[in-house]
Amino acid sequence: MLLQRRIFEPEHEQFREVVARFAQTEIAPHHLDWERAGIVPREIWLRMGELGLLCTDVPEEYGGGGMPDFRFNLVITEELMRVGASGLGTILHNDTIVPYFLKYATDEQKQRFLPGMASGELITAIAMTEPGAGSDLASMRTTAIKQPDGSYLLNGSKTFITNGIHSDVVIVCAKTDPTAKHAGISLLLVERDMPGFSRGRKLEKVGMHAQDTAELIFEDVVVPAENLLGEEGAGFRHLMEALPQERLSIAVSAIAGAVAAFDLTLQYVKEREAFGKPIGSFQHSRFVMAELATRIQAGQAFADQCVELLNEGALTAEHAAMAKWWLTDLQNDVLDACVQLHGGYGYMREYEVARWWTDARVQRIYGGTNEIMKEIVGRSLGL
Repeated sequence: MLLQRRIFEPEHEQFREVVARFAQTEIAPHHLDWERAGIVPREIWLRMGELGLLCTDVPEEYGGGGMPDFRFNLVITEELMRVGASGLGTILHNDTIVPYFLKYATDEQKQRFLPGMASGELITAIAMTEPGAGSDLASMRTTAIKQPDGSYLLNGSKTFITNGIHSDVVIVCAKTDPTAKHAGISLLLVERDMPGFSRGRKLEKVGMHAQDTAELIFEDVVVPAENLLGEEGAGFRHLMEALPQERLSIAVSAIAGAVAAFDLTLQYVKEREAFGKPIGSFQHSRFVMAELATRIQAGQAFADQCVELLNEGALTAEHAAMAKWWLTDLQNDVLDACVQLHGGYGYMREYEVARWWTDARVQRIYGGTNEIMKEIVGRSLGL
């Protein structure tokens, strides 16, 4: 249906074969069971590590793939979305967490953490959001007060944390200077076995039921000085520098999810009959599918161009914000139409389209709400 995409080279398509085979044989048959259990087995992370599906852009000396090319990340995202694998937090691990380590970690931190991240033995998370703060990072209450020996005493709580239960290493945003606003924020690496670090509730969500989203609690956690990530007081700047890739990651997962839902529904309307003929043959159904096909085509072209810009180091915060809000809105529009075309079956969780519909709703919220994205774009216009 889509025009031939020119973004990929032969090596990306060869890589896709590996990812697709893994997704179809080792994820798709089990994902519904994981949703019922409310968590994905850690073993699946180890399996992805074995196949080289984690940390593709991490240098080989640290156990990664040595391929600093976001198109490999894109291939993984597309194949996971094709089977509706919303339970794995590996996209966050690959696309959002790894860049922090590559850009801000010391050599010692890279040697300590990256090999385990690449093998799947160390699962990562990032803890920004607080119960009372939301997108307003300057008002966070979590503090990390520097001690005479150079360590930090961490206190506070975070919520809505992807990989919250499984995570072994968490990038925690905290105020090292409680009197400052953005300039007082620093990033700390908190490890699973640190005394005072505990998990709160595994949160019950509308969708993404297999994803272990949780609350994290820090009570007098002593974080050694060597676990400071980047510069003290530069945490907000580090976050802002990393956000374009994070938001693009959400955007490309959104368009991939829209394509998967469209393909599934196209097959359904060709086979499902009403009044003696396929429902896709009715003019209304044809018009709906034609509109979705056209919008998806435009969205895919925009997403691919943003990926190329990211690889060139030229993706701006404004274009990442455009991609994030427009493509996640598109994904939700596509899924809403696909559920409608499935009729009553579209509301049954046994049908993939119903589960994908509820999974997609959060895309317009996390990574910065779409309203915040529009604010970023609007301000860039001088308004």
